[in-house]
Amino acid sequence: MDRAVLLLSVMCAAVSSQPITDSQRLFSIAVSRVQHLHLLAQRLFSDFESSLQTEEQRQLNKIFLQDFCNSDYIISPIDKHETQRSSVLKLLSISYRLVESWEFPSRSLSGGSAPRNQISPKLSELKTGILLLIRANQDAAESFTDTSALQLAPYRNYYQSLGPDESLRRTYEMLACFKKDMHKVETYLTVAKCRLSPEANCTL
Repeated sequence: MDRAVLLLSVMCAAVSSQPITDSQRLFSIAVSRVQHLHLLAQRLFSDFESSLQTEEQRQLNKIFLQDFCNSDYIISPIDKHETQRSSVLKLLSISYRLVESWEFPSRSLSGGSAPRNQISPKLSELKTGILLLIRANQDAAESFTDTSALQLAPYRNYYQSLGPDESLRRTYEMLACFKKDMHKVETYLTVAKCRLSPEANCTL
C-alpha cells in the first residue's frame, strides 16, 4: 500500500480516541499537500506563459477572462466572507469535489517533466486525506456522499483533435484553471484547519 495512504489510514483509525489532536495532524498534512500542488500549478502556468509571445499572452488572457473553468459548476463560496461563514464540513466537501474534478483532466497535464508527473498521484493522495477528514468531522446533522458517481464531463472536450492555435488556448485554460482551483482548495482547507484552534484568527 502506498506509504502516504497507509499513514492517513492509520491516523484516521486513531481519530476516535483523540479526535482533536489527530484531526489537526491530518489537516496539517492535507494543507501541506495542497500548498505543494498550488505552488506546482503556479510554476507550470508561469513556465507556459514565459514560452509565449507577448501578443499570444495578451490574446489568451483576453479569451480566458471571458471563459469559465469546468469546475465552476461546483457551487462554492463567492467571497472571503462567505468562506469564513461556511462550516468545516462544507469547506471539506467543496474541496473534495474540486480535487476530484481534476483527477481525469490532470492526466493531460502530466508528461515531459518530473513536476508534471507528480500531479495525478498527489491529487489522489490529497483526495484520500480530505475524505478521511470529512468522515472524521461528520456528525448526525450532516452527512457526506462520495461524489465518485457525479462525474463532470471531460474538460471542455480537451481530448479531441485540435489545431495548433486551439490546442494552445486549451492548454492555457487548463493550467490557469488548475492554478485557480488549487488556490481555492488551499484557502478552504486552511480556514477549516484554523477552526480547530478557537483562539486563532482565521481572517482571510
